[in-house]
Amino acid sequence: MSQTSNRVVLGFGLAVLVLEFFLSQQSALATDKVSLFKVVTAKDEIVIGLTKDELSQMDGRDAGGVAKMLAAKGSMTVWEYAVRKAEAGALEQAPLRKVGLMASTALRVEPYTSLLKVVPIDE
Repeated sequence: MSQTSNRVVLGFGLAVLVLEFFLSQQSALATDKVSLFKVVTAKDEIVIGLTKDELSQMDGRDAGGVAKMLAAKGSMTVWEYAVRKAEAGALEQAPLRKVGLMASTALRVEPYTSLLKVVPIDE
């Protein structure tokens, strides 16, 4: 390879690393406000978002705490999250609608990590 093509490849690789770092920082900042979880049922799976306040009311601030709360209450109302385009055209993970979860249909709750910006819940 010539010296010019080596520089192009290295420059492209550096640009990808910088972009990945920027996206992970955006995601990390947003997850300070909202934690995402995937709820798996026999029929499908959805991504939900819970605020720090909601998580603080649970026994544990992780997927196990969410599962325990759902089992104890029998049902929960939560925000479903989905990917959408922001006004600037970038993709983001945002609240879609409030949904009810029933303990009898939820098989598993697991943490969900998004590389996209996570939009906080506005209530």
